[in-house]
Amino acid sequence: MKLSTLIKGTLTTSIAASLIASQLAYADNIRLRMHTFYGTEVDSIAADLRDRLQEASDGSIRLQFFRGGELVDSDQFVDAVARGTIDIAHGVGSYWPGRVGIGTIEGGLPGAWVSADEARDIFANQGLDELIAEAYEEQGVKLIGRGFGSDYGLLTREPVTSLDDLRSMRIRATSSIATVLEQFDVPTVFLPGQELYVALSTGVIDGAVYGGPVEYEQLKLHEVAKHYTDINLLNPGWTENALINPRTWERMSEEQQTILTEALDQYLLDVHQWLEEGNRAVIEAGELFEVAELPEEDSRRLAEAALPIWEAEAEKSERNARAVEILINNAIEQGRISE
Repeated sequence: MKLSTLIKGTLTTSIAASLIASQLAYADNIRLRMHTFYGTEVDSIAADLRDRLQEASDGSIRLQFFRGGELVDSDQFVDAVARGTIDIAHGVGSYWPGRVGIGTIEGGLPGAWVSADEARDIFANQGLDELIAEAYEEQGVKLIGRGFGSDYGLLTREPVTSLDDLRSMRIRATSSIATVLEQFDVPTVFLPGQELYVALSTGVIDGAVYGGPVEYEQLKLHEVAKHYTDINLLNPGWTENALINPRTWERMSEEQQTILTEALDQYLLDVHQWLEEGNRAVIEAGELFEVAELPEEDSRRLAEAALPIWEAEAEKSERNARAVEILINNAIEQGRISE
């Protein structure tokens, strides 16, 4: 049976339209500048991200990756993304609490969670990420990814056997941990990760709460500080985010947006797994650091000192109050605090 001229013409037009639509999905080549707060230690993970994006997008998405401190300081990521200096930032909310009021809660309040699975549930299923996304939108950036850190211990030049030992030391810490330590008369300061080696080697600081053994190893901090102490305050000790410039996001097709978010999700998961596996390996090897644990009584005192931080954060805004309510309800459900 022969097709009529009309049907043939309709089919030809339909096929041509489908081909054009397929081509239009990648009509615009996207060049992205992404900046992380990590250094060379994540180079292989970044390379996997670049390859994944290029392959999945048929070459329409290309990524240029910058390490910590190469273009802008890590605590300036929100401003840099909003201005378009960089397209994507891989950072930590507690680096910019003055710019994003919920940032300290996002980064991780002491005692907020005790496992990565619990943290994921709080952000994804209990509404915390929705509140955080609103806050970033007000600052001209879009939240498109969530990652989780790992161990969050104290590295010092001298041994630490108790909280009392810290009173004579100057410790690098993010704002929430600093607030806890300062209640015990421990001097604190904030420095970006890329500055820790020089600061420790010159005595500007005596210790740092920055990450776990693998991060300290990758920053070569074992050359200047060998005492790692588990302070038992928060695990994972921080959360990570991926932020994108909204104008960059809007230039992408829906398919490109999906490719990007899925690739970033895998990148953030790869970073978390690298941290977890690396920390176990470094500790088990027992060669680079002398590993200790803060006495249980001191860890309990730190945890109790952290509760007013939750209250103080809740008082800063209605959004923060809603976020802290999520944390409180979760802690009650987990049995860590009573109603």
